[in-house]
Amino acid sequence: MYKEDIIRALDPVAFSRHIGIEPDPWQAEVLRYEGKRMLLNCSRQSGKSTTTAMKALHRGVYTPGSLILLVSPSLRQSQELFRKTKEHYGKMENKLSLLEDNKLSMTLSNNSRIVSLPGDQATVRGFSSVSLILEDESAQVKDEFYQAILPMLIINDGQYIAMSTPYGKRGHFFEEWTNGGSEWQKIAITAEMCPRITPEKLEQQRRSLGDMFFRQEYMCEFVETEDSSFYYDLVQRAFSEAVQPLF
Repeated sequence: MYKEDIIRALDPVAFSRHIGIEPDPWQAEVLRYEGKRMLLNCSRQSGKSTTTAMKALHRGVYTPGSLILLVSPSLRQSQELFRKTKEHYGKMENKLSLLEDNKLSMTLSNNSRIVSLPGDQATVRGFSSVSLILEDESAQVKDEFYQAILPMLIINDGQYIAMSTPYGKRGHFFEEWTNGGSEWQKIAITAEMCPRITPEKLEQQRRSLGDMFFRQEYMCEFVETEDSSFYYDLVQRAFSEAVQPLF
């Protein structure tokens, strides 16, 4: 049993299998990712929340004293990601005991904490030395909140993973996906790449949602929102480096 636990500590995929979930190849890549910045542009029902909840639990269990924040546009969404983390915890054998256990957070006996928070910068400014931030539905999280949470990772050189389906050509998720540098690991998973979504179900969704929302929700495309006054690509073409500044 001791040998098996060492294997799970070293390999989050082995930990996932211990919980009873066999990850898809892209999910295994996310679980094993050790870099600092990752963007997951994923279809609805692709399994991104299940995977990142597993990553949160693995970090908490095998890195004592870790502070892990689960953030999203609303408290309800953050609680849903936290609920999945708790479900994974419940399936563990010989699990660590809990020093704290409520609807918003849990503290393991190794002093690791997993906390769920809404996307409000006022709720996060008291946290520091964060080991891992998981930002769910990142495309709908306010940019001000994104700017507030990044400094929390400086002390511990922590990891930030943003996951979302697109929500128009705006906001930090779109900007980092489109213009972010080499420090970002980017993974796009369309519904066609998910083995649990059949072509028949996908075609049904296409008919129900219409072209724009289908492309956004299932094909991971950054399409223009209906309330856009100007198209993003048109605005970008209005800028030219050939024009010298007036002052």
